[in-house]
Amino acid sequence: MRAILAIDQGTTNSKAVLVSEKGEIVGRGSAPVGITYPKPGWVEQDPRRLYASVCEAIDACLKATPDAAVEAVAISNQRESVTAWDAETGEALGPVVSWQCRRTAQDCERLIAEGHLDRVQALTGLPLDPMFPGSKFRWLLDRIPAGRSVRLGTVDSWLVHCLTGGRRHVCDASNAARSQLFDLQEQSWSEELGEIFGVDIALLPEVLDSSADFGRTQGLPGVPDGTPIMAVIGDSHAALFGHGAFKPGDGKVTFGTGSSVMTTLPRFIPPRNGVTTTVAWRLNGKPTFAFEGNILVCAASLPWMAGILGLSDVAALVELAASAELGGPGFVPAFVGLGAPYWNSDARALFSQINFNTTRAQMARSVTDSIAFQVHDVIAAMRVQSGGELGALYVDGGPSQNRFLMQCVSNLIEHPVIQCEAPEASALGAAYLAGLSLGLWSDLQVIAELPRSSHIIDPEPVDRAVLLNTWNDALARSTARETTANDE
Repeated sequence: MRAILAIDQGTTNSKAVLVSEKGEIVGRGSAPVGITYPKPGWVEQDPRRLYASVCEAIDACLKATPDAAVEAVAISNQRESVTAWDAETGEALGPVVSWQCRRTAQDCERLIAEGHLDRVQALTGLPLDPMFPGSKFRWLLDRIPAGRSVRLGTVDSWLVHCLTGGRRHVCDASNAARSQLFDLQEQSWSEELGEIFGVDIALLPEVLDSSADFGRTQGLPGVPDGTPIMAVIGDSHAALFGHGAFKPGDGKVTFGTGSSVMTTLPRFIPPRNGVTTTVAWRLNGKPTFAFEGNILVCAASLPWMAGILGLSDVAALVELAASAELGGPGFVPAFVGLGAPYWNSDARALFSQINFNTTRAQMARSVTDSIAFQVHDVIAAMRVQSGGELGALYVDGGPSQNRFLMQCVSNLIEHPVIQCEAPEASALGAAYLAGLSLGLWSDLQVIAELPRSSHIIDPEPVDRAVLLNTWNDALARSTARETTANDE
C-alpha cells in the first residue's frame, strides 16, 4: 500500500500518521516530547528529545501498519518555537525556546519603546510580543560561544536538518512568516528586520514553498534512505489546508495546549484589532494569506483545573462543567499572559465574582467556558477587520471532539462549527501538500472533494450578554494589574 508519512510535531506530543492515496489515515503513532519551565514565564524543550519523539512516533506508526510503502514524508510542526545548532557538527547550541515562552518580554518592550512596533507589524503582520521568534533568536545568539558555525531555525528547519543528516537548511514560507524576520510582501528575509532584532539573516534557512523538495531522508529508522520530504508547513496552516478551507472567509479553530483561529483571505490585508496577518501556505511561488489569532492557553487549563478539584481526568471536569447552572464566576487563563486579540504580557490568571454560593460545577464551567470566550473575541476582531462574512468554520484538535465544548463555542460566536471526526487535520494537510508534489492529487479542488467525516453543530440560544459581561469583567481585572514591590 502506497502512503505518505506525515509528521505532526506538537508542543506536548509528536505524532505520525500514514495517509493513503485516497486521503485516508491508515496508521497512527505518537510519543511525548517533554517540556520544562526553568523560571516563571520560561518554557523550553530539549531539541534532541524533540527529534527522538518524532522517531518514536514514526516507529509506532510503521509497526502498526507494516504493509505500508512510504512514498514521501511531510511535516507539520509547532510554530514560533526556535532553536540553534552547529552547522558543522549538528550539535544543539541551546534549548528549543517555546512559542509559549515569555523570557524576552522586556526585550519586546524595549523595541516598542524605541519605536519599532509599527514598522515590524507592517513588514511581518505580527505584533512585538515574546511569542514570536525575533527576540528569541537574539536571546539564543547571546548565549552561544564565539567561533561556532551557527544555524538558526524554527522547529521545521531543525527537523529537516535531522531527517536529512544535516544536508539541508530550509523551511517553508508559512513558518518563515511566523519568524518576525520575514517580509510578507517581498516573501524574503529582511535585512531591516535583522538589524532591528540583532539577527544575522544569513544564519536563517532557505525559504521554500510549502509543497516542494525539502531533501531526502537519511538514517531515519524504518524509512528507506533517500525517501523524499515533499511538504513542510506550520501546524495551524496545515490544519486550514487539511480542512479544504480554500475559499475566502473559510476558517478553522485548532484546539490544543493553546489555540489558533485562522480565516483565509482573498489578498494581503494589513493586521489590526489584535489579530495577525500571515502566509497560510505558498504554492508555485504564490502565497495565500490568512488572518490568525493566537490564544496562548486553551486546553492546557483543563487538566490543571481537574487537579485543583480532585477530579480523575479532563473528561470528569467537562462532565462536571456541563452540569453547572449559569451565573457562575469568570475565569481568565492568563498563565503566561494573553495573546490575541489582547497581547498583554502582564495579564494574570484569575477567577472573579466568586461567592459562598459558587459551586464546584460552576468553577469547572468557568474554566471550560474560557476556551469559548477567547475564540469569540478573536472571531469578533476578525469580523470587524475583514468586513466580509465568516464562511465554513472547522474545528480540530483533541478538545474539538467534545460536543459540549464545541456547542459552547458555537453558541458564543453565533455561527455553526464543523466538527471533524479525525482530529489529525494538521497531519492530513501536510500529507495533502506532499500529494500535490507527487501528483497524487492534481489541484486544490480535488483535495477539497476528498471524503471527510464531519458533523455540523448549530448555535443554540443563550443569554450571550450576561455571559459576556461576566467574561469581560474578569478580563478587565486580569489586565488591570498594578506593579508591586515583588514585580520590580
